[in-house]
Amino acid sequence: MIKEVDYIIVGLGLAGISFAEELAKNNYSFVVYEDCSQTSSKVAGGVYNPVILKRFTPVWNGHDQLEFALPKYEELENKLDVKIDSKFKTRKVFNSIADENNWFVALDKPFLSNYMQPDILKGKIEGVIGNFGFGELKGTGRIDTHKLILNYTEYLRKHGAINEEKFIYDKLIIEDEFLRYKDIKSTKIVFCEGFGITKNPFFNDLPLKESKGEILTIHSPELKIDFLLKSNVFVMPLGNDYYRVGATFNWTDSTTTPTKEGREELEAKLKNVISVPYKVTNHTAGIRPTVKDRRPLLGKHPKYSNLAVLNGLGTRGVMIGPTMASMLFKHLEKGELLEKEVDINRFN
Repeated sequence: MIKEVDYIIVGLGLAGISFAEELAKNNYSFVVYEDCSQTSSKVAGGVYNPVILKRFTPVWNGHDQLEFALPKYEELENKLDVKIDSKFKTRKVFNSIADENNWFVALDKPFLSNYMQPDILKGKIEGVIGNFGFGELKGTGRIDTHKLILNYTEYLRKHGAINEEKFIYDKLIIEDEFLRYKDIKSTKIVFCEGFGITKNPFFNDLPLKESKGEILTIHSPELKIDFLLKSNVFVMPLGNDYYRVGATFNWTDSTTTPTKEGREELEAKLKNVISVPYKVTNHTAGIRPTVKDRRPLLGKHPKYSNLAVLNGLGTRGVMIGPTMASMLFKHLEKGELLEKEVDINRFN
């Protein structure tokens, strides 16, 4: 028996969930194919922060993305009956007087002043190494991407809207008015496969690069911080004296296997950030889908207009995903033009 839907979505990371929610909001039917081959969204830190602390500059469209995304995650919390958004402050460790001066220079920029506290925190924070003080950001937090994906997958199971199997590209039959895949008939398909897009014959020419990231989870009862600590690694509170520490960037290893080298790198950096004992309780790795110009990949296939892609969300997927999903939906269903910065045609 043939099942008819408006859309097939391939991949259920942050991109896939964001697009599925856009379809649901507009009363479009869909089915998702997910084989759990890509892990970047599951192991992601999930931090949202519209300020690049390395240079004290704003994230590209960061404020608007955050204003759009956070209500979406609140809707998901209500829909799934699960808590995924943890709001906390972020404190940047200053390593020199120059860091302090750069912080005050950045405060003069109207956008950044919405998030950056004007006063430098000079007090000692127990267990934290910081001889030059700290700068504090408000309006930051974390989306628990692992919990989101697990609960959203279960929601789709209950509604018969997910097939947990590998998508076989050769079995996709493309017609002018519809697509057929096994027993599914749809009008359009959107590929949200992360780094898996490199094996997709329809979009494998896109300039997507792999960036492997490794993250540790530690238990440290003496480290009593309720904010995200940002230095050469981040230390993010998870509750009950557990913290997430990350992350590495490896441009040559395309496996999702945690490595001894990755752990050693993170622990070496962590020793310069905290001064209290800890125990590593978990070590994960994933492949980030990144683009050379650090902008997402949205658009239709040049030959088959009913095939589309939503990819390349990079390290700030929780912020940018909902905005990009909305933009792609309006492009596919309402004919609105994509912004040139994210349109895949920018590489032609």
